[in-house]
Amino acid sequence: MFLRVARHTDDLDKIEDFYVNLLGFERLGSFQNHNNYDGIFIGKPGMDWHLEFTKSEEKAKHSFDQDDVMVLYPKTIEEYNRLINNFLKNNISSITAHNPFWNENGKMFLDPDGYRIVISPLKAEISEIE
Repeated sequence: MFLRVARHTDDLDKIEDFYVNLLGFERLGSFQNHNNYDGIFIGKPGMDWHLEFTKSEEKAKHSFDQDDVMVLYPKTIEEYNRLINNFLKNNISSITAHNPFWNENGKMFLDPDGYRIVISPLKAEISEIE
């Protein structure tokens, strides 16, 4: 199965800067004026998933709550520290998560659209979730 998570935004440039330059993903592709939408694909080459961000003349209407979170698990503590330092160097402060688990097991940040991103150094075991 292949996974694409698609989301509308008002600023593709800010979203691309955040996900590529801060989080270290890559721009995998883009499109212009496809049924009045522009878009970019962001992820890692060769993976079975990517993020798609689109923009149109219609303003994005974001509706989410404080527990809607994208969690990223860096593979090493060095990668975790590099990501956290990227945020700090760019004056992006962490915020307090509503779910205390994320405060104890990572740092939460807001992307340019206000969506919550957690960077966690600990990969939760599937058995803990089930």
